[in-house]
Amino acid sequence: MALPAKLRAPGWYRAAVGDVIAFAFAFGLTVLIRFLMHQHPVIDPHAITIVALLCVPAGFLLGLGTCDYWLYWASGRPTRPESHSDHGARSWRDYFRVNTDHKVIGIQYTVTSFFFLFVGGLLAMLIRAQLAKPGMQFLTPEQYNGVFSVHATVLIFLFVIPVFAGLANFVLPLMIGAPDMAFPRLNALSYWLLPIGGVMMLLSFLAPGGSFAAGWTAYAPLSTTMPIGQLFFSIAVQFAGFSSIFTALNFLVTIITMRAPGMSFFRLPLLVWANFSTSLLVVIATPFIAASQFFILLDVALHFHFFDAFVGAGNNGNVIMYQHVFWFYSHPAVYIMMLPGFGIISEVIAVKSRKPIFGYRMMAFSLLAIVVLGFTVWAHHMFVSGMAPWIRIPMMITTAIIAIPTGIKIFSWLATLWRGVLHMDTPMLFALGFLTMFTLGGISGVMLAMIPFDIHVSQTYFIVAHLHYVLFGGSLMTIFAGVYYWFPKMTGRMYDERLGKWHFWLTFIFANLTFGPMHIIGIEGMPRRVAEYAAKFATWNLFISICSFFLGLTMLIFLYNIVASWRSGPRAAANPWRALTLEWQVSSPPPIFNFDTVPTVVGGPYEYGVPGAVHGIFKPPVEAKPLAAGVGASAGPPGGEARE
Repeated sequence: MALPAKLRAPGWYRAAVGDVIAFAFAFGLTVLIRFLMHQHPVIDPHAITIVALLCVPAGFLLGLGTCDYWLYWASGRPTRPESHSDHGARSWRDYFRVNTDHKVIGIQYTVTSFFFLFVGGLLAMLIRAQLAKPGMQFLTPEQYNGVFSVHATVLIFLFVIPVFAGLANFVLPLMIGAPDMAFPRLNALSYWLLPIGGVMMLLSFLAPGGSFAAGWTAYAPLSTTMPIGQLFFSIAVQFAGFSSIFTALNFLVTIITMRAPGMSFFRLPLLVWANFSTSLLVVIATPFIAASQFFILLDVALHFHFFDAFVGAGNNGNVIMYQHVFWFYSHPAVYIMMLPGFGIISEVIAVKSRKPIFGYRMMAFSLLAIVVLGFTVWAHHMFVSGMAPWIRIPMMITTAIIAIPTGIKIFSWLATLWRGVLHMDTPMLFALGFLTMFTLGGISGVMLAMIPFDIHVSQTYFIVAHLHYVLFGGSLMTIFAGVYYWFPKMTGRMYDERLGKWHFWLTFIFANLTFGPMHIIGIEGMPRRVAEYAAKFATWNLFISICSFFLGLTMLIFLYNIVASWRSGPRAAANPWRALTLEWQVSSPPPIFNFDTVPTVVGGPYEYGVPGAVHGIFKPPVEAKPLAAGVGASAGPPGGEARE
């Protein structure tokens, strides 16, 4: 009997069937192995859950169709001709299936990431409601630990990192004159790994014993002795990590091999440089956090002893080694969450000040310097961990040194703004807000590099303040700048500028009122990661909680503006910002395969104010007049150029 067409074709029906089959396989495999090994009871829900967490997502991906082409090829059958039927969006339904168009995948990434931003934000509201006054309110200590652990993990792994991947997925191939990413099918698989990891993290709240509650760091041996909800984190991070690695490999190959004729490395927009640098970090560093969580999984599921708390017979693990492995990824992860934002700010500031980027080459080299130095500073997170004392001084020195390439970028942006023709619209306001808040976060970061000060505030709210100034004031400000800047290109609509400015000013004010006072209570000794606190911190905590609620409400302005504008905003011109880079030289939104004619790059991307400057022309390379990198081009015949 043949299966119905809906179950044979890739899609959500087949994915549901794949989930059922995968769970049945996990159940049967676990019972069989336990029976053969004389384990009792044979049916163990704990063991079945662990295997199902690995098998069910695989069944979903196979059913959805992410691997159909590869499996068809691997089976030895003749290669099917490419119909491009799964490429591009012709209706809203195309965003809910496997799609190989980088622009569709970019929007899928971005929208999904913002969903998790709102989930993480709601959890933050629960945290601040709990801390509004001393004593226990409505969360138990265990529930509080779970809420702040999921809050941090969701926002780091499911918002900040993937939303940058989403924006770059949409814009980067257009910027370099490519028709798509190098590996479109791998790009589609990379996206669908992300919601799997996110759903798994949120489902941990339903696990016996509650959600994972060892913080986003999941330090051993705490994480190896927690209820099964902790394993939802360990396995979900594997899916999110593979998503990041696949995307980074795709970016690297695309940037290296698919640049338009004339697009040398020193004609690349700085957003492309930023994502090139970030992708190097992801490919090198992400396997370390995957390994750390894989070791946790082996410790819990198969009773290995990587991270036992005590050394002795049968307990010869090393808990400090977990921290070294974890932070060898997680400090570079700070730059994974920052470097794409640096690229966004470079694009916005150059266009909105109508000036070339000051020190373009040093800006590019400073990105690569951050990549190298980022792997030399991990142990500054471990000054109070009990590691060998001698390593503190080298880590303090390298932590201070890494501020230099970041400082180069700050001063280059300021020099670009100097005497520019500033357009103070929403993207520019968020760019300036980033410069302010990230600089403040960087200053506190240099303070934390100093060993005595770090030891004093290591477990206090000063760390919480620093983290949020860097990731909210830094990363989130750049994300909002990028979303507003490329919104016309992504949707073909213009957003409401008035609402955008309201969103910025309210966000900027309440973010500083929320996170600024945390420095004060941190220095005074209020511990972080606790559900209750001493009465002397009550006034500041009430103030912080009230401001955080207003900060949360500002996100509703953004949500309304984006949804309403996407539905019925004014039609956007192809190049509303008069930018030079290639993505603005095609229609809004772009054609399915980006360019009708492959562009030829003849000048730098930021030659604003240079008469007749052109970045790319839509002519064959033999007809294009070559220019030195970074030099403005003379205007060509009408209709054949991308001009200011």
